[in-house]
Amino acid sequence: MTSTAQPTGSEGRKAHPEHLGHVIFITAAAAMGGFLFGYDSSVINGAVEAIRSRYDVGSALLAQVIAIALIGCAIGAATAGRIADRIGRIRVMQIASVLFTVSAVGSALPFALWDLAFWRIIGGFAIGMASVIGPAYIAEVSPSAYRGRLGSFQQAAIVVGIAVSQLVNWGILNLADGDQRGKIAGLEAWQWMLGVMVVPAVLYGLLSFAIPESPRYLISVGKVSRAKEVLAEVEGHSVNLDTRVTEIQDAMRREHKSSFKDLLGSRMGFLPIVWVGIGLSVFQQLVGINVAFYYSSALWQSVGIDPSASFFYSFTTSIINIIGTVIAMVFVDKIGRRPLALIGSAGMAISLALEAWAFSAKTAAGTLPPTEGTVALIAAHVFVLFFALSWGVVVWVFLGEMFPNKIRAAALGVAACAQWIANWAITASFPSLSDWNLSGTYVIYAVFALLSIPFVLKFVKETKGKALEEMG
Repeated sequence: MTSTAQPTGSEGRKAHPEHLGHVIFITAAAAMGGFLFGYDSSVINGAVEAIRSRYDVGSALLAQVIAIALIGCAIGAATAGRIADRIGRIRVMQIASVLFTVSAVGSALPFALWDLAFWRIIGGFAIGMASVIGPAYIAEVSPSAYRGRLGSFQQAAIVVGIAVSQLVNWGILNLADGDQRGKIAGLEAWQWMLGVMVVPAVLYGLLSFAIPESPRYLISVGKVSRAKEVLAEVEGHSVNLDTRVTEIQDAMRREHKSSFKDLLGSRMGFLPIVWVGIGLSVFQQLVGINVAFYYSSALWQSVGIDPSASFFYSFTTSIINIIGTVIAMVFVDKIGRRPLALIGSAGMAISLALEAWAFSAKTAAGTLPPTEGTVALIAAHVFVLFFALSWGVVVWVFLGEMFPNKIRAAALGVAACAQWIANWAITASFPSLSDWNLSGTYVIYAVFALLSIPFVLKFVKETKGKALEEMG
């Protein structure tokens, strides 16, 4: 998708107060894609053990069913930008809404394990599209004076979606008397967990009909008069619309559409700065954060905690995730990206090491002694807190700022692809690794958290307060 940067002449121009409420509504509607991103990514947490039981599958095959959605995510993210440039941002949102809805229905009513996997790929494709189109659309409709704050709606919506999915799962489990395969109106509890996503998916589609197309896209296809109407909606009638259209047209003419070839260096394949971006993306995933969102209920049950309590702890973890994200949003521009990343790495390394120690006390009966059980629960929440207040937000800020203008779009794409691959590797390997040695698995994650500290100190430069034109 084309860049959303605008010329400095428009910076500082504020939307008229009477229009700000409307802009917030438009942004919130677009951020519903982020909500679904978070919801669909983590709702599977509640169904892991039920799927294992219903289809009598081992850890390796189960992991592939859970992780296969990430293949769809990668495809959706890679194609959404080009599709949006051809048919518009709103149409892509509507396509994603349909895919989310179809995936929810199909996942709730699978005939066999193979078609459950297929519906998860479809849902993953929708996640990938939502991960790209939401931030791009919000940036294109937001007045420059509010763009940073409105842009944070996407990340906030993702973590809220994660929390709501865990709350819904917990509520459904209680309706089924604590049995993930307990029947409710003829369907098993886990089927309801996956199917309830139909509600926000349909709402996302309906809201897409209530918001305007991006003025940037409208100008790109020659619908200048409609673009002026939208600009008046979001920036106020006092803005000189002819001047704004000219600014956008000039910016689009000046843009360099970066390609993969631009990222190549002479010795190491990619340019050094691209490798740094890949490293940030990979470290973000190799600490095992998605284990907390995909497998936490199954994890707690594996160490003797009953299903209802395990679902509740998954919900409280997602609340901690929201709190940490808010902390990051408050401090990322105050103390800088590098200090937050280093604080997060240290906190994650310590909490993961404590989890590894606690899980090493797992008994033959598959339970933890009281002291170790308490330490494991507290450390798991602390780990998510430190991740959310640092690497969960900071990596995306770095990736949006650290690359030179000429290669920014292409480099972001490569870094995001590396992140999906690392995400898949962790998600697909956890069940087998935990069967091998749960404590050893967390030692591996702790080592990656520790290694991220010298990586940041040696290779990552602070981007706080620097203009994008200074990067390189």
